[in-house]
Formats: sequence, structure tokens, C-alpha cells
Amino acid sequence: MSSRSCLTPPLGALQVPARSPQAARSNIWVSLVIPTYNESKNIAGLISQLTVLLDRRLPGEYELIVVDDNSPDRTWAVAQQAMADYPQLQVMRREGEKGLSTAVIRGWQAAQGEILGVIDGDLQHPPEVLLNLLTAMHQGADLAVASRHVVGGGVSEWSIVRRFLSRGAQVLGLLILPSVVGRVSDPMSGYFLLRRDVIADRRLNPLGYKILLEVLGRGNIGQIAEVGYVFQERQAGESKVSWRQYVDYLLHLGRLRSRGRISHLRHTYGVPIQRFIRFGLVGLSGVFIDMGMLYLLSDPAMLGWGLTRSKIIASETAILNNFLWNDRWTFGDIARQQKGWAKRVKRFLKFNLICLAGLILNVLLLNLLYNWVGLNRYLANLIAILAVTLWNFWLNLKLSWRVTDIQEPKIKR
Repeated sequence: MSSRSCLTPPLGALQVPARSPQAARSNIWVSLVIPTYNESKNIAGLISQLTVLLDRRLPGEYELIVVDDNSPDRTWAVAQQAMADYPQLQVMRREGEKGLSTAVIRGWQAAQGEILGVIDGDLQHPPEVLLNLLTAMHQGADLAVASRHVVGGGVSEWSIVRRFLSRGAQVLGLLILPSVVGRVSDPMSGYFLLRRDVIADRRLNPLGYKILLEVLGRGNIGQIAEVGYVFQERQAGESKVSWRQYVDYLLHLGRLRSRGRISHLRHTYGVPIQRFIRFGLVGLSGVFIDMGMLYLLSDPAMLGWGLTRSKIIASETAILNNFLWNDRWTFGDIARQQKGWAKRVKRFLKFNLICLAGLILNVLLLNLLYNWVGLNRYLANLIAILAVTLWNFWLNLKLSWRVTDIQEPKIKR
């Protein structure tokens, strides 16, 4: 184990200072942060490769900062042991705060360099591409991004589903926040360099893994350069890609789009915006189920049942789907305080009654829009669903998922 100690994780606001207190006493120009969690099998190799490259290009003018979220596989200990062999290496072990984006910012807060950067700790970002990013910074770029979607870029062995999700996320980003997402070809990249002064003293508020979105949305960035790279397949350790990343990505876009208006709404009117967004996403899954069932039951080419009967069955199927997801995710923190099947069934009955009231309104609107206004049955159904979403959310928050049991205090003996 190295005799050098780990860096103390910064506390307080997520703001990068305009100048590091240590900068005046060092020659550090580039500070590259490596956020890690369970990367003990990859971190030593990555440090070695980066050191070889940077010792040739910037001898004595760089630092590597591993920021580890107290990995169970002791990634932080492996990195700290390597400090004896790599004088440019620093290690920060976080035991309270979690998350890739905040790890990167905490690393930047402790950094000495004028140029700040980030690279994944799993060797899926080719280290040699860093040299091209440095060249772009030398040529005056404020931000240099490694991209999979420019000349020289790509992915190695991604499945069709993962490619679709990645591109779909980008398209949604362009629709929700074109002025930010549209500035680069790969807004979900986690491999880039930027000048400290473009984000210095700005209050950052990231969500999820996509720190580049936060930089683009809140930084004062002028010239942007993009460098192609091929995203490599993981050789060791487990992938951390999950559906939660895509949800956080959408929530982050909404947060940047609002520019504080969402926070104002939450604080002023007590509206739990993130919980409502989750409720809406769950409801969206229910829309597909509802629409599919309505088609199977009512379409003349299928079973051809009556519209009202078909709608009731379709809605009840969607309600069951929505309850299961809401109980586990949207209101999961509350549901965990109400353990047991009896209480779960009780929540479902409340949820169903509230949604039944919404269903009655839904059916009335559907028939009105279809039979009287003359709208297409599926468009009419979609409008009716949207009309009762807020009703369902608010009443379920207040009635279905609430802690009503009083815990008796434990008596110390």
C-alpha cells in the first residue's frame, strides 16, 4: 500500500472553483478523472496505459484522479496501492455520496489542472484517443468530445436493441433539448476534455451517468471539437448499463430544459415532479398495453367486441401493469414501509378504485370523442388517457401510497 494518503472528498455544492489552491505550486495542465465502481480488474491496466501515453506527451504536466464510490471489490485499494509506482496518480474514496456524475465533479473540484477531463474506468474508452483530444484542446477548443458518431467512430459488438436505445435516446434529446443535445453528435459520451473556466463557479446539478449533458447545458462553451473513437467491449467486470440510465437521462433532459422552473414548481406548490415523471413513464407503458388490448378486443379484424366492454378489459389489464411498476418504482420508498401481502393488496384495491373513477371518466370521454366528435378510436382513447393521468397520480399519492401505520417506539431494556 502506498504511503501517500487518499484525497479527501469535497463537500457542499457541486461547483468547480475557477482556480485550484494548489495550482500555483504545480505544473499540472491536465487533470483526468476516472470514476470507478467495482473496476478492480481494469483499473491497474488503465492507469498503466494512460501513464505511458501522457508521460510521453505531457511529462509532469498531468494528473490522474481515481474517484471510487467505496467499491465492494476494493477498487480504491488497488488504485491506492498503484500510487507508489505512479507519482501522477491521486485516489479519492467516497463512502457517502454515490453516482458517476457527482464523482466526476468531486474529482474536478480537487483537480489542479486548467484542462479537466473524464474517462471510464472499464477500458471501453481507448486510452490512445486521449492524444487526439489533447490536440484539439491545444488548437483552442473549449470542449473536446470523443464521439462514436463521427468519422473514425463506432461501436464494436452492440446488439440491435442497444443500438436502438442509444439512438432513440439521442432523438428524444433532440426533441426535448435541441439547443444542448444538438451541439454534439454523441451527447451520451462519457469521454471528453474541457477548459476549467467554461464551468468554473457554476452550480451543477447532474442526474445519472451523462455528465456531458450537464456540461453542455450549464457551461459557457464556445468552440467544440469531436474526435472519433470505437467503443470497446468490456473485457473484465460487469456492465452497469441498465434501463435506469435511460430514465435518468430523460429526467436530466427535463431538468435542464426547465432551467429551474421545475424546482420552483416543486417548492412553491409541493408537486413531486420526479415522482410524477416516473408515474407518467409507467403510465406510458400502460398506454401501450391498453392500446394493444383495445385493438385485439374491439377491432373488426380481431375479436370485434363492443367498444365499451373492450375498453374496460383493456384498462383493467393496464391498471394491473401500472400498479406493479408504481409499487416497485414510483412509490417504492413508501411501499417498503408497508411490507406484507395484505398491505400490498390493500394498496392495489385503493389504486384500482381511484383508477376506476378515472376509467369512468375515460370511457365517457372516449365515447364522446369517438361517437360525437368523430375522432379516430385510437386518438380518442389516447386523449382520454392523458386527461385522467394527473387525477390518478395525485389521488394515488395521497391515498394509495401513504404510511398510515404508527410504529410503536421500541423500549430499551
